[in-house]
Amino acid sequence: MTDVAAEPEVLTDEAILARFQRSKNQPTGSQTLGFRIVAVSQAEKSVEVEFDAKPELLLNPMKQIQGGYLCAMLDECMSVACMVASGMTHVAPTAEMKTTFFRPAAPGKLKGIGKVAKWGRTIAFTEGELYDADGRLLAKATGTAVPTPFQRYKS
Repeated sequence: MTDVAAEPEVLTDEAILARFQRSKNQPTGSQTLGFRIVAVSQAEKSVEVEFDAKPELLLNPMKQIQGGYLCAMLDECMSVACMVASGMTHVAPTAEMKTTFFRPAAPGKLKGIGKVAKWGRTIAFTEGELYDADGRLLAKATGTAVPTPFQRYKS
């Protein structure tokens, strides 16, 4: 009999991507935004995601995606990048976020990039970008998040 704790499972990028893609418990906010993960890189602490922005859910009176939904998309990109950067051992609730809008966003497919600029013991610095189907930059965000082990978050 040993008292040695089991080593945590080390996941490959492919395993993490597959875990996200087969998940049946996607949060309702992610569903509303039309979130789908496309690629992950633990080495680069980054993710590429896609949003299918539905006009009946996300538009303002000017027929553009309301800015709060764009912020939610950026937050999703950055939060998922934190999970990937941790090897799927932590969540990272957002403590602060700043968003800059460059152009209006139309409904349809949007590409999101989330990155962890720095992962520290108690704080993570994050970056996110949103692009339209033509590759034009729509919005950028920076944020700070609080890395929290899954077990502690759940309790």
